[in-house]
Amino acid sequence: MATVLIVDDDERLLKMLQRTLVYEGLRVVTAADGRSALDQVHAHRPDVIVLDWMMPELNGIEVVQHLRAENDKTLVLMLTARDAIESRVEGLESGADDYLVKPFAPAELVARVHALLRRSEAADKREPLSFEDMTLDPVTREARRGDERFDLTPTEFELLHFFMRHPRQVLEREQILTQVWGYDFAGDDNVLEVYVGYVRRKTEVGGKPRLIQTVRGVGYVLRED
Repeated sequence: MATVLIVDDDERLLKMLQRTLVYEGLRVVTAADGRSALDQVHAHRPDVIVLDWMMPELNGIEVVQHLRAENDKTLVLMLTARDAIESRVEGLESGADDYLVKPFAPAELVARVHALLRRSEAADKREPLSFEDMTLDPVTREARRGDERFDLTPTEFELLHFFMRHPRQVLEREQILTQVWGYDFAGDDNVLEVYVGYVRRKTEVGGKPRLIQTVRGVGYVLRED
């Protein structure tokens, strides 16, 4: 499930956008000012940020500049009442990825968020990933734990790739099955446990610490033991 951070100091608009995106099946976190937005980014690592320009503490432009200075590439949809071409250029040149002028139709915002999510997913799937001493390269499909290389079947690779794209996030069983096996998966419900066991054996060779932890009654999480 993709995560969207909505940042706006208009509480009424914030709640409306939250309801709209939750209805779309997205996980939503919120912030009412720029500094809280940066805290939420660091805590939740959203896939897309819907960010108002005019806010207390730090404005939207300053938030984007902070993120880009940290080399944070999270995609940003800037919201503003400023519709002048100069303002649009300023917003995009600050590092925002898209720009939407208020007032706007919720359906247009949803469409733009989904477009950014598709773009984010396509980019994420090609980026080399690392967690602790484990690395995974989606292009070469090479997997390593420390200096040791290990081979993965296609399904094992997709499972580990999903975990490594969402480190320290508790992932529900249904969420993992949907992402790795597909929406129409109708196989044995124990298949997830079986494949988690396969991946654990390969990533824990030589007594290396377990990184894929079981969260009883919920699912799994990739984190330090």
